[in-house]
This record gives sequence, structure tokens and C-alpha cells, in this order.
Amino acid sequence: MTNIGKFDYIIAGGGAAGCVLANRLSADPDITVLLLEAGNDEKWIWTKIPVGYLYCINNPRTDWCFKTEPEAGLNGRSIIYARGKGLGGSTLINAMLYIRGQERDYNEWATLTGDSSWSWEHCLPVFKEVEDHWQGDSKKHSKGGEWRVEQQRLSWEVLDHYTTAAQQAGIPLSSDFNGGDNLGVSQFEVNQKKGTRWSSVRGFLDPIRSRPNLKIVTGALSDKLILDGKHVTGIEYTQGGEQFSASSRIETILSSGSIGSPTILQRSGIGDPKTLTELGIPVVHELPGVGSNLQDHLQLRTVFKVEGIKTLNQTANSLWGKAMMGLEYALYRRGPLTMAPSQLGLFAYSDESVETPDLEFHVQPLSLDKFGDPLHKFPAITASVLDLRPKSRGTVTISDRNPNSAPKIAPNYLSHEEDQIKATKALRLARKISEQPALAPYKPKEYVPGVSFQTDEELVHAAGDVGTTIFHPVGTCKMGKKDDPTAVTDSRLRVLGMTGLRVVDASIMPTITSGNTSSPTIMIAEKGSRIILEDRKKGLKD
Repeated sequence: MTNIGKFDYIIAGGGAAGCVLANRLSADPDITVLLLEAGNDEKWIWTKIPVGYLYCINNPRTDWCFKTEPEAGLNGRSIIYARGKGLGGSTLINAMLYIRGQERDYNEWATLTGDSSWSWEHCLPVFKEVEDHWQGDSKKHSKGGEWRVEQQRLSWEVLDHYTTAAQQAGIPLSSDFNGGDNLGVSQFEVNQKKGTRWSSVRGFLDPIRSRPNLKIVTGALSDKLILDGKHVTGIEYTQGGEQFSASSRIETILSSGSIGSPTILQRSGIGDPKTLTELGIPVVHELPGVGSNLQDHLQLRTVFKVEGIKTLNQTANSLWGKAMMGLEYALYRRGPLTMAPSQLGLFAYSDESVETPDLEFHVQPLSLDKFGDPLHKFPAITASVLDLRPKSRGTVTISDRNPNSAPKIAPNYLSHEEDQIKATKALRLARKISEQPALAPYKPKEYVPGVSFQTDEELVHAAGDVGTTIFHPVGTCKMGKKDDPTAVTDSRLRVLGMTGLRVVDASIMPTITSGNTSSPTIMIAEKGSRIILEDRKKGLKD
């Protein structure tokens, strides 16, 4: 095994969080940083054109192509579980939707960790620090940061009518989904710049690649930590079929996401003793929460056929339409090729007892049987709805010691009774909106799941048929108080009971945010980098 040298900080994972950490830690020329990324330095054109996610998801070039275990809540189905592969991680292939979540999410984190610095009051300035918002500076937004936020560069008449229908169903217009309470209906803002995808590698890593104190190694699959007792001194990784190691003077930081980070810990002998023993891995440190507490947003896809109005189904099924879409993008960087997977957003209450919105809709002027299939020949809209705060909890577990082996991912969707109840309410709300006067001229007809599903029991079964991930896994290395038996990290993102080791990515979320998770992960990395530098400064003084 070849050792490539010693660095102050090693970052294992060059995704959303890893790119931010590499930027911030290497800003001090006295700090040496190694960034390891298992994927490539991806320059493929489809990681730049927004609609390219259609070609990137479930493509081994840009996606790890994971699948879940067969899920009882999904009527025995196993579904794809996309995770971005390459510098930029899932920001290479995600929906690009800019959603922070709700004030209550971060206040809950503060309570669960016993650390008020994770409250909305303290996290909002961190969001603003990294933001470059199209509206400029305001009370809740700012310009000049690395994380670009823009309006979408297309419009659809059918979505305008859906917006009106949502209002007729009692959901108000929203002027900003990111002010702390995202109630309402509006077009999503997106992480794009002039009609191109804005990934974490473009925002945070590309501008600082030339720093002499930053070394970036791609194609480097992190295997396990190098340990001296319960102190981490580096990491082992594979590259091109060969084994390498690197040493850390101060810390090794896991930023491989909610799937990658817990699996590195498990291969290193850190985790649930029963799981490790069954795999023949010596237990170095007992930490039962590693790989548990998996949370994800399960979206329930409803499709309504419409008449007398244009949707993307007609355009995309026409050679002339395809040519015009390409020309519009080439000339103006506008139109359907700039489309995020969802254009219209809607946050609503499942019932009157809920204090903040607990349902999110992603509405699209298109339809298809499943991801990767061609669009339907008939005009239709898709309204996918999800429970923002599911109670079901799943697991991520390595299948063996080989870092190339896919882990076992078991989200346990709809395993909690409250999630099943919420699913029925979500599907009924989708139907209610479709029945409003604003859509009546276009004769919406439910195609998926179908009007034959009416009772609560039938709707739960329908949810199992149509439900799929929206790719928001979090929580598998959750932060919490020291007396929390399921906590993996403390509020300063240090792995409990270990030294020289932190986790900084979406896996540290104790509870999932009420919305898309990409931008909260960027915020976690920005905040995490500050914590790391504060602790370094304190260590130098001591």
C-alpha cells in the first residue's frame, strides 16, 4: 500500500459538502487539504444542461446506481436510489431546486442536540453567507456567495392554471419558499446560472483548484479509516485497482453522504456490534446509530390527463418540437432544456391540526410511466406529493467488507402508521386540486393511481404502487446529545467516542428538513467548516 503523504485535513467525498469544505479549509495557506472523490472530475455536457438529469440518473458514469431492498411499504418493490458520482456529487444530477426547509426544522435540531447554534436564527445567516440570489441583498437573502439561485427560464400555461386551482383549493400564493415558513404555491427557484446547472463543484471547487495547499484525487474510493486505538490518523482508499493511504495531522472528515459515510465507518469497525460481528469485522468502537435513522421523502406520483392545452408530452413527441427546444436553448439558454425535474412547487397542510406545512407538491407539465421511459403520447400533468416529515426510519448497512459492493439500503417507507395516514391525505389533496374550476376547461382525468382507489386502505396500497424516492436520504450519522443511544456525532460534528474524526454531510441531520435537501447540506458544510476552523484555532492556542 502506497502512502501519498500527510495532510492537515483529509476530506473523504467531493460532493455537495466536500466541495464547500475543500474551499473553506484551504483558504488558509497554512492548512493542507486532501480531497478524495470516488467518481471522476466530470465534465460531461449533460451535467451542465439542466434537463441532462434524464441522462445522468441511473447512468454509471454519474450515478452509483444503488437500489433499495424490496420494500414492504412499496408492495414488495425495489426502486432505484440515485446518488451522484463525481466531483459535485448529487448536485451533478439533482433537481436543482433551492429550498432551505422551515424554521421549525432547525429549531428542532437545536432542541435535539442541546445546541442553540443549530436554530434557524443562527443557520439563516449561514445560508445567506453562501448565497448569490437573483434578487440581491434583503432581510432573508444575499448576493455574492458561491451558491447561485435564479428564477426558472420557462413557463407553461397549464401550470398557471394549476396555480390558480391550488389557490381555489385554499393554498395561497407564495412570494418566497425560503423565509422560514414555506406555505403556498409558486414556481421553484433553482440552482442555475444563465440556464445551466450550478453544481457545488462549479460554485465552490472550480474557482480554487489552483491552490497549492489543496490536493484533489479523483477515482479514489474511500475504504476504511486508519486507527490508533480510537484516534483516526488517516484513511485507506483504492484507485485503479491499487491500494493507497493518506495520513491526517489534525482530522479526517467524512463527507460521502448518507449512504457513503456510514459505510466507511462500518468497514472501519465503528458501528452496531451485532452488524459488524455478523460481517466478520472486529468491533473497534460500539456506536449503534451508524447507518440507522435513515429518513427520506417518498413522493406519490399522480398523473392527470388533460385536453385542449399544451404540455411537454406533445412537444417532446414531435421532431419539430424537439428541434425548436434545442434551438431555443442554443440561442437563448431558455425553454424546456433548462427544466428542473419540477417547475411548480406547493407546500400545504395535510389537515387543520398541523402547525406548519407538512406536504410538498412537485408539479410538471408532462407524464410518463416511470423514470427513463418515454413521455406519454397524450397531454398530461404530473403532481407528485410527499410527506415532508415522515416518521418511518430505515437503515444503510454494508453487505460485506468490499468497498465496491453496494450497501443494503432499506428506507422502510410507509412502515409507520402516521405515514400511511398522511399518504391518503396527500392523494386526496391532489384530487381536490384537480377538481377546481381553474382546471375544469381542460377536463383533468386521473390516470395514476386511478379513480378505483377510494378507501383509506385502497389509497395506502396505491401509495405503495406509485411511491418512489425523491432522493433525499439523510440522518444515518445523526448528531445528538451524548446520552442519545442512536446519535453518531455531537453538535460539533465529531464522531462520539472518537478523536480526529468528523462527519460533515446530510447524514448528520437528526430529522429531515421540510423540503429538498441539497441547499441544507451546503449550509451544513459551511457551518461545519467554521466549527472545524474554530476548533483548530483553539487547539493552536492550547
